[in-house]
Amino acid sequence: MIRETKVENGWLRGIAAADPRITAFKGIPFAAPPVGKNRWRAPQPCEDWEGIWDASRFAPISVQDTPGIGDDIYIREWHVDSEIPMDEDCLYLNVWTGAKSKEEKLPVLVWFFGGGLQWGYPAEMEFDGERLARRGVVVVSVNYRLNVFGFLAHPEITSEQPEAPANFGNLDQQAGIQWVVRNIAAFGGDPNNITIAGQSAGGGSVLSQMACPKNAGLFQKAVIMSAMIRSPYEEGGIGVPKPLREAEENGKQFFDFLGASNLEEARALDAFYIRDKYAEYAKTFPRMFGVLDGCFCVGDPLTMFLEGKCAGVSVMAGNTADEFPSFIEAKNERELEDRAKELFAEKAETFLAFPETGDLVEEGKYAGVSGLECTSKALFSHTEKKNGQQYYYYRFTPDIPGYDNPGTFHSCDLWFFFETLAKCWRPYVGHHYDLARKMCNYWANFIKTGDPNGLDADGSPMPEWKPYTKEAPCEMIFTSGGPVVSEEKETPYKAFLIERVKEGLAK
Repeated sequence: MIRETKVENGWLRGIAAADPRITAFKGIPFAAPPVGKNRWRAPQPCEDWEGIWDASRFAPISVQDTPGIGDDIYIREWHVDSEIPMDEDCLYLNVWTGAKSKEEKLPVLVWFFGGGLQWGYPAEMEFDGERLARRGVVVVSVNYRLNVFGFLAHPEITSEQPEAPANFGNLDQQAGIQWVVRNIAAFGGDPNNITIAGQSAGGGSVLSQMACPKNAGLFQKAVIMSAMIRSPYEEGGIGVPKPLREAEENGKQFFDFLGASNLEEARALDAFYIRDKYAEYAKTFPRMFGVLDGCFCVGDPLTMFLEGKCAGVSVMAGNTADEFPSFIEAKNERELEDRAKELFAEKAETFLAFPETGDLVEEGKYAGVSGLECTSKALFSHTEKKNGQQYYYYRFTPDIPGYDNPGTFHSCDLWFFFETLAKCWRPYVGHHYDLARKMCNYWANFIKTGDPNGLDADGSPMPEWKPYTKEAPCEMIFTSGGPVVSEEKETPYKAFLIERVKEGLAK
């Protein structure tokens, strides 16, 4: 086992994981602390250290609202520690490896957590990389700046550093990938076999990294969980980057809210004061997300994906069955018809002819559909493949137990992909563990080769997961009974909405 190793800035000492065949290296600095003059600046090079760095504990999480306060579903699920260390000095990453020597060249996963670019951290217990490492994958989880610290834009910042005026959280992620390319061999990893992956805003971050022209060649595969999202019923939506000038105006407004007359004064303020003022500010004004800065971000990543302008790598993507449904709001079927005519113009009659159109999802909501599913399938159907890349789509539909009867809520599949169910409070039983094992197998296989297929732990073949194409739409459905393959053609109703999403992105 590799318990000590040398990276570009010095020696590290890791710690045996629960399985002593795996070594965990936690809290490894990959950039200089983003404090003082480095606040709202691209990540700067890390300084060398003397002696051996103790990499046995997670570093502090990024500055954000204190987790673990209240009783929402995510606090019950994994944001359980309200006293978890938090600091603006947060640019650290973590590595799990089962390599016995540096020469093994194992495939590498680089993971970005979700949380709306406002919250979240690699130390969340569902993100334990040990089970993937047992399958021969070197797992890396990267921390990055969030909210106002990661995504503020302001005219003074643009003037001072036009080469990197915004998207500091994404630049942190990029720096993490670059660090992995330079250093992962020290952990037995292969810098030429890297998969970047994330869920929710982490999946959106993967899309952002794929769309950045400067990232060409840095990674070979991508996994995008619950992040390819547009509604077939409206334009725009989650993940569309704001124009730089618009984001700068929001930043100017925030400086006024802080009582800071310039960038120097804002950089001198206490980080937790800024955090608390931002939480107050966000009750009335827009939160801060990705910015179309012409440097890191040069377009809407989903539109760039459709146009073939993203990294030409194989992609696994999908969603849970119950998250972020899209629908048409109407009081009755007559109003539904009027709304359809507004939305679809000359295609309204075609849409209204589908029996599913009149389905009432809940009071005042008709024609329910998963925008995530429609968007993934639209992109996988219409994006020209290159370099032998393939697209694999999944849908997660099993029973999720618990007194709250949550359904397949947003993020619940993370316990399964990481095979960390035993850490969850929910009363998972045998069939859940069987499903998690197989999902983790598929994921590990994809990370290794770009093809998710292979054998289960007992040597039996798992159901064959074929790529998704418009002509042969194969989807892997993760059910309570296990993985089930569907190769049925899309219904005319769903095919219409998938095409509608494609048309919206093409605009």
